[in-house]
Amino acid sequence: MPDELSRRSGDPAFVQQLFEHAPRMLVGLTGPDLTIAAANAAARAFIAREHVVGTALLDSAPEVMGQRLAELYTEALATGLPQALHEWRVQFDLPDTGGQLDVVVDFTVTPMRAPDGSVSGLIVDVTDVTDKVRERQTTRDRQADAQRRFEQARDVIDALQRELLPAALPVLPRVQIAAAYLLADADSAAGGDWFDALPLPDGRVALVVGDVVGHGVAASATMGQLRVLLHEQLATSGDVAAALTALDAAADRIRGARAATICVVVLDPRTGELTYCTAGHPAPLLLDTAGDARYLTPTGAGPVGVGGDFGPGVVGKDLLGDDELVLLYTDGILERPGRELSASTVELSQVAADAAAGRIFFRDGGAPAERACTETLELLVRATGHSDDITLLAAQRVAAVPPLALQVPAVVRSLRRVREDLGRWLVEAHVGEGDTAAVSHALLELVTNVVEHAFVDSPGAHTCDVTVELTDDGRLHARVADAGRWREPVPTPDRGLGLHISQGLVDDLRVEHDDTGTIAVITHRAGTPARLLTTADLTSRRRTEGDPIPTPLLVTEQPWAPGPRVRVDGPVDATTVDEFERSIRAADVAGTRSLTVDLTGVSHLASAGVAALHRIRDAHRGNDTELRLLAPPGTPADMVLSLVTMHHLTRDPDTP
Repeated sequence: MPDELSRRSGDPAFVQQLFEHAPRMLVGLTGPDLTIAAANAAARAFIAREHVVGTALLDSAPEVMGQRLAELYTEALATGLPQALHEWRVQFDLPDTGGQLDVVVDFTVTPMRAPDGSVSGLIVDVTDVTDKVRERQTTRDRQADAQRRFEQARDVIDALQRELLPAALPVLPRVQIAAAYLLADADSAAGGDWFDALPLPDGRVALVVGDVVGHGVAASATMGQLRVLLHEQLATSGDVAAALTALDAAADRIRGARAATICVVVLDPRTGELTYCTAGHPAPLLLDTAGDARYLTPTGAGPVGVGGDFGPGVVGKDLLGDDELVLLYTDGILERPGRELSASTVELSQVAADAAAGRIFFRDGGAPAERACTETLELLVRATGHSDDITLLAAQRVAAVPPLALQVPAVVRSLRRVREDLGRWLVEAHVGEGDTAAVSHALLELVTNVVEHAFVDSPGAHTCDVTVELTDDGRLHARVADAGRWREPVPTPDRGLGLHISQGLVDDLRVEHDDTGTIAVITHRAGTPARLLTTADLTSRRRTEGDPIPTPLLVTEQPWAPGPRVRVDGPVDATTVDEFERSIRAADVAGTRSLTVDLTGVSHLASAGVAALHRIRDAHRGNDTELRLLAPPGTPADMVLSLVTMHHLTRDPDTP
């Protein structure tokens, strides 16, 4: 007669066969030394040990006991509770081959209980999940690799767009120009949008926005060709019809140019007269700072390359009033997800008008043209998203910025006044930060030369004349004149660097001198950067405009660094160089200990500051210590130190 257990679980021989052939690895352990009382075929094959029944677990596979498994069994015996390890890495020795098995398993250890309730043994259930884990990791690696490739491609696309679009917008005395370009969020790669703004020889300014059919690198390449060709045609003739006629003729020879749409506006800043053509493109929007808006009438011309006519009959005229703006745009701002074209057109005019009037983010500051581009993008795209590239280009008629004219005493303290007055003037003229830094450095070097050299042989009360103005062709002219004696510069590593630095910072520097004095004239094409954006940039804080805040020289220790280190903020010029040098020499104990000098916050590094750094570095060399100068790329200090070929670090060697 079968016993009670057999009646419940089945024939013992069949149960034994069931246990033996179960696909999962099952092991039974008994006794305090965890003797293997049972092990099915899957378990024996897995550990490559056929004869393990009757042996202690520690003897059969001693190598696994240091891999947290011993603690697992001990915990189950002590508590009587099941224990588990999920996706646990285990290594087994393979005695038959001398190799090693490195696997990932799920372990479950379940206590068995005797009739009196005590723990009589352990059931070990092991599942090999190596393939599943490796497959998941492979998938993750592929996804990560795909993400890296996508990000690299987006970086290439972004760099490509930046290279093909204008490096900067012109800064003009009677027109303020701003632009914003937003890449599509979709994975469609580069787009074919472009913009351009160029002063014409007769004082007018040409504004262009265009859109090439399609996406991808090919569309960008086509866009680049069309932009350059139209730019040259407009710069040569200034005639809208003639320029578009030439572009239309060339479209047959430029792959992908067929059906490109273009809007060209030529503005006379003095009179406000607008001449424009909408070649298959949405019509420009006129705005004023009171919040009113109206669209110009489409001129009727079709896209280029489709056999249309671009004669005088498809060129329109209108008038832009004082302080009014004209806004050009691509259809990506209209064709946003979930918006009908008619409703989107109305929405654009309302939001752009509010932005130009300063009714949206009233604390952001910025000129009306800049607000019309950036705030319009932010509000419209944040509400709906976007599936295409978007370009906005705005120009506002403004009163001409009057020239800056200063007559200052030829003494060191005058440098502060020149720096502050020039800074305010450059902000008022809307000169970009890069050109502001270059012109300020160059001009202050010239004034410093006057202070230090022009009147050495004739002490007394002398003055220096400084004038700065913008011209209609987008060039900034600065003039420094004195009635002193010219001294031929003899550059050395630590002296006579002023003219060398100035020449390297601006487009052209011309110095004339005779018995009556010296005149130095800087000519530099002034620009302000367009905003080339991603969606993440839309809500970033923009630079507010106003008077520049004078910054004092600050030299502060940074005790968090692993070695002696100081940070310098503010201007380092003839007015502050003594304080700067004293502070550095105190920090490095006159060169007797190595020192890192962080120049990231230096707003102006004059030749006097460079000379001081040479003297400090020489002191370190004499003491066999090191002076490390940190000037990240794009900072004023990096710009000047690169010009004078003075070694410096561009990546921070320390971590706060």
